[in-house]
Amino acid sequence: MSIRRLLPIPVLLLAFPAAAHAQTVTTPVTPPPEPEPAAGKASFKIANGLATKKTRYFAPSQQVVVRGVVKPYVRGEVLTLYAIRRGKATKQVRRAVGRRGRYEFRFKVGKPGPVRLVVKHRASSGQEAFRTRDETIQVVDWEAGVGSRGLKVLLLQRALVKLGFATPVTGVYDGLTSNGVLAFRKTNGLGRSGYAMKSVFAMVMRGDGAYRLRYPRSGENGKHVEFDWSRQVLVLARGGRPYRVYHTSSGAPVTPTVFGSYRFYRQDYGTNSKGMVHSSYFIGGYAIHGYASVPTYPASHGCLRVPIPSAWSIFNWIDIGDPIHTYR
Repeated sequence: MSIRRLLPIPVLLLAFPAAAHAQTVTTPVTPPPEPEPAAGKASFKIANGLATKKTRYFAPSQQVVVRGVVKPYVRGEVLTLYAIRRGKATKQVRRAVGRRGRYEFRFKVGKPGPVRLVVKHRASSGQEAFRTRDETIQVVDWEAGVGSRGLKVLLLQRALVKLGFATPVTGVYDGLTSNGVLAFRKTNGLGRSGYAMKSVFAMVMRGDGAYRLRYPRSGENGKHVEFDWSRQVLVLARGGRPYRVYHTSSGAPVTPTVFGSYRFYRQDYGTNSKGMVHSSYFIGGYAIHGYASVPTYPASHGCLRVPIPSAWSIFNWIDIGDPIHTYR
């Protein structure tokens, strides 16, 4: 073999290490980009207070409840409720977003005046900044009596009816409204007057003060009547709830009202010779009826007196056979 034919062999051997080295080189791995913060928005609803189409009203120191839903929901994000008076945040409440993006704030308002409410979210790595719409509430320290009229009377009447007390809804504080307030006050141990002082407004704004039935399941579909001697109120009930509560005067100590459970057996329309108006009898001569005098204390001959303007509504609501329960 000649020397010339052997010369290319070393050259070929030298090339193999270079090729092997080229095969072991790795390309750097680029990490995935960080996820962008989610966009966000939230609904906003004030759940309590006395409301008109434009404004909700609260009593001083009353709790305000604000609820809403965040979309999209990012677990662990925190919202802040701002209560703003005269351009300054007087209260800040922080809450984490709950399940399915739901949130709820509860806080007590202070003295009377307008308060602007808004919920905000500060930008974070998980979610962009966003805010809800603003809503202004009014904190009021109202009271009213016969002769008053306007928005505060209208809201009082609506609230009393919702709680089951008999009153017209006219915006005018008349005698029937006074009777409704009197029934509310007697029910709740607030004295025996038809004047709506500040504590009355505070209670109805909170939705408190409804009469608690002693026999909620009595009668067909819960339709029955209850008379509470200790509070001197008559209650028409149905569906396990008070439907209407009336100011009432029962038998005087020398002619007391009977206590027990009975059924209405007779109704007499109109006014009889004794001045009894629209009478519904439940045992013997004992009846619910309208009368000219209905004081705040027991004064009748044993019957249950109600104001004459209320007598027809009660008479018309009662059916023969309905149960009535009278008790202390």
